[in-house]
Amino acid sequence: QVQLVESGGGLVQPGGSLKLSCAASETIYSIYAMGWSRQAPGKQRELVAAIFSGGTTTYPGSVKGRFIISRDNAKNTVYLQMNSLKPEDTAVYYCYVDAGERPPRIRYWGQGTQVTVSS
Repeated sequence: QVQLVESGGGLVQPGGSLKLSCAASETIYSIYAMGWSRQAPGKQRELVAAIFSGGTTTYPGSVKGRFIISRDNAKNTVYLQMNSLKPEDTAVYYCYVDAGERPPRIRYWGQGTQVTVSS
């Protein structure tokens, strides 16, 4: 069973930066997309960044220009660089990987890492 392990969360002041990492426990074949979602208390989980097999990235307007997703295929790892953090970015951040050449694909989730933006 593939496991995704996140790291890099923590407490940061508004305006600060954090870089999250998500490493797969083994090679995942036929990756369609890798991404990050977050869930704040009392809110639904929302997508914050995704990178597709061809390298295309997508971000919602709330983080565009502040967050950057990247990946290292050799290390089976996806990263999320978060800059200019705001208190509303506080949430548990989950990485995911969608695998499969065509739908329906398998989605693997990480266990989540807490990000708190506060002074």
